Amino acid sequence: MKRILSNATLPPPKRLHTLAGAAAPLFQLTFENALSEELILLIFSHLSWVDLCNAQRVSQNWHRIAKDQSLWKSLFITTFGRSRLRGAKGFTGRTDGRDMRPMPGRAQPSTEAKDWRSMFRISFRWKTGRCTTEHIEGILKPHKRPTPKPPHVLLAGSTTIIASSEDSSNPEIHCLQSSGSPKQILRCGSPRHPHSCHITAIALDQSPPTITGTLRLAVFLSTGEFLVFSVHPSNPSSTIRLFSYIPARQVAIVRQSVYHHPLLVSLSEAFVIALYDLSSESVRHTQSLSSYSTFPPSSMILSTQTPGSRSMVYKLVLTYSVPIFPLHYSLGVTELLISCSASHVSNSTSSSTPFSFESPSEMSVISTRTTRALDVPQGWIDQEKLQAMKDQWGRKVLHIQDTRSDGKWVVLAPGEGRTSAPSVTDAESLSPYTLSGNSGGSLQLYRLFLPPVTSVASPPPKLAFTRYLYHTVGTVTSMSIADGRCVTLGKTMVCIWDLESGTSAEVALPESMCNGEPEQGTVAFDDRRIITARGGTVLVHRFD
Repeated sequence: MKRILSNATLPPPKRLHTLAGAAAPLFQLTFENALSEELILLIFSHLSWVDLCNAQRVSQNWHRIAKDQSLWKSLFITTFGRSRLRGAKGFTGRTDGRDMRPMPGRAQPSTEAKDWRSMFRISFRWKTGRCTTEHIEGILKPHKRPTPKPPHVLLAGSTTIIASSEDSSNPEIHCLQSSGSPKQILRCGSPRHPHSCHITAIALDQSPPTITGTLRLAVFLSTGEFLVFSVHPSNPSSTIRLFSYIPARQVAIVRQSVYHHPLLVSLSEAFVIALYDLSSESVRHTQSLSSYSTFPPSSMILSTQTPGSRSMVYKLVLTYSVPIFPLHYSLGVTELLISCSASHVSNSTSSSTPFSFESPSEMSVISTRTTRALDVPQGWIDQEKLQAMKDQWGRKVLHIQDTRSDGKWVVLAPGEGRTSAPSVTDAESLSPYTLSGNSGGSLQLYRLFLPPVTSVASPPPKLAFTRYLYHTVGTVTSMSIADGRCVTLGKTMVCIWDLESGTSAEVALPESMCNGEPEQGTVAFDDRRIITARGGTVLVHRFD
């Protein structure tokens, strides 16, 4: 008896495994899968940054591969010769997590990977002068007439510190945050002079910051006293005044200061260097040094040597003007080594400095060395030394507007000659020595050599002329230098100099800042921005 077939569908028939019926699957070869990603990455490693940017527009896959961090790391190190952004100062890091300078060895390394592509873009904008400009309103009041006292500007990571130098019954310091934190205002009134005083100098602590991120700030007033604040950038309620020092007698006005806790160094307009010890709960004036052959303008750089088991040695590099008879000026540099002996040394990382002092320490200068741009060599002089002296003589100027140093490079900015200076005589005009006079259109760049003193036969310090830095902004009104980069402020624009290569870029200023009579200004910068302040205008030039 036959069974009735089911209505269900039959299974698919099996394929015939014969040589005639077998067909190899076809591979669709396209532009996307023709090359492996490893091979494309290898090809991209031989491209320049211009070709690498153009390759991103070819396809979505190439756009993703061209953003590989290993490619931009190699390009960044090859193009700019270092593994970090330039312009950082000291140990002060950013509070938003961005790395500015390698951290001390005792600190925890940052786990956040660097964005090499962004670092390349920032460095290239510095090289070409491309930036965005923003105004900061409500900080400085406009002046009715030009004033010789420029405002004070400091940069500490993402914190911007701005203060006016005008007389006030209660001078204020504004601490601004770029991350949207509330603005802080530090009151710096003097109880001895409640009617009028002004801020003459501000110094930021250069020692490694605390775990909480607080900053120490030393503020000098025209009354001779100074204040020390502990500033918390993100928590204004934690900002307090630590010290208030009033000198026992009347002293000259302090024009510059540097601070590396517990050492505070001030330089007055009478060219007196004062050393202060802030290791205990009170301020101790330990030593004063005077000079009668040095003149402003001047600048100071304070750093630390390798600490010993019982002491720490600070190195203070002072640049200044040296008179040349009868009317001219040249450049001089003095190195001062300051010893700080303590009775107890602590390795606690919670302190703002690796040394904590249980008893007052003694801070004093243990050695000094001086070198000058115009110096007569000792002994017999041959033709080579004579020609070098002629070249040095030709670089003297009638007036020095500003001089700055970062410890390696020294820049001299000539100013306009005095109107009361006599004219050049016929004998001087026929002299074979070139008189630079008041050539404010060129900066003088010097290389500073300070070899360590290991024995009596150690080489002396040397200040060697490197090159002229030519610009078109006229006389420089302010200058700042750090990490082999120099930024100058002129009447109409800002010049950015790479001191190692000698290249420059220019950033134009708005017309509102260029109109009127020339006025003293202030310029400061870090690795991502430039702050310019003149009159009542404060500008932020961002390169990121």
